Amino acid sequence: SSPGEERPRDSPGPAEVQAPAGVETGGRASRRCWTCSRAQLKKIFWGVAVVLCVCSSWAGSTQLAKLTFRKFDAPFTLTWFATNWNFLFFPLYYVGHVCKSTEKQSVKQRYRECCRFFGDNGLTLKVFFTKAAPFGVLWTLTNYLYLHAIKKINTTDVSVLFCCNKAFVFLLSWIVLRDRFMGVRIVAAILAIAGIVMMTYADGFHSHSVIGIALVVASASMSALYKVLFKLLLGSAKFGEAALFLSILGVFNILFITCIPIILYFTKVEYWSSFDDIPWGNLCGFSVLLLTFNIVLNFGIAVTYPTLMSLGIVLSVPVNAVIDHYTSQIVFNGVRVIAIIIIGLGFLLLLLPEEWDVWLIKLLTRLKVRKKEEPAEGAADLSSGPQSKNRRARPSFAR
Repeated sequence: SSPGEERPRDSPGPAEVQAPAGVETGGRASRRCWTCSRAQLKKIFWGVAVVLCVCSSWAGSTQLAKLTFRKFDAPFTLTWFATNWNFLFFPLYYVGHVCKSTEKQSVKQRYRECCRFFGDNGLTLKVFFTKAAPFGVLWTLTNYLYLHAIKKINTTDVSVLFCCNKAFVFLLSWIVLRDRFMGVRIVAAILAIAGIVMMTYADGFHSHSVIGIALVVASASMSALYKVLFKLLLGSAKFGEAALFLSILGVFNILFITCIPIILYFTKVEYWSSFDDIPWGNLCGFSVLLLTFNIVLNFGIAVTYPTLMSLGIVLSVPVNAVIDHYTSQIVFNGVRVIAIIIIGLGFLLLLLPEEWDVWLIKLLTRLKVRKKEEPAEGAADLSSGPQSKNRRARPSFAR
């Protein structure tokens, strides 16, 4: 039954009438506990699955991009090719809607309903250029800068530095959206900045690594700007609305960004001799992994908590570190390790809920109350000890 729906109670059978009240209550309690435990286990299972999916897809796409650049040195073309796959968001959402929803709508009806997200007039040409096009540009810049950084530095540094986007989101939200000030998040932002400086120092401030780090930080900044502007201009979106918006970004990419890879090809900035030399398997694999990552990140909230999805991004850092250790000549010196730990700690601090201090005070209060109750119970047991022993020592005929 759906939440809030009242089910008619069945009349008790003969066995239920004769059963004692305590047994009936205990049965109901155990049934309720079993239902709760099953629901919690299901939530935990989905949470673990989502974390593993986010971690594997993000780390896999990063490693596959690094592998692709050995044969196909064209980061912008790769960005354009992968972004085109965003067009699949709304069709995939509609397939899910048809399979799961009880009230099935046609594609046209569902599209019109999701278009209300853009206003009363729906998706007009003006709305497309004012509310969708800027996000299409930011999406392209975020991915291009990230991929270009992978060419310059190792994937471990790229993945850990990109985690700083969470700190940038907080700072922009605090300044632009006037979000609640939280001291712990300011500390997290400071840790992120300190980690960036230490990561730069780890390679001795070489121009190659400094450029790569600057590209990742710029990518994280574009990602943060995308998220804050989305909240400022469009607010929050439902699943169908988010799927339509991401598909529109794919359409914008096909219509207006296609000219840039063509220009880069003919100016020989991103040039390849023939189409047979392009590693299509790597390109398609990268695009599928990135699409999977974005699908899980946008729609995983339906089955688990947003915090768990963010943990998947953090866990991709050690995965990339292990792969880099065996496939490249990365040196994990003390400065680099401390920088990774500092940025990771800052990221985890940003995952704390807004009311974390209230919950902590409540938890400490409960622990203090329990500690006070335990000595009192111990004293009561000692005082009642001899009497209980005398009662137990009485023979059975004394009843």
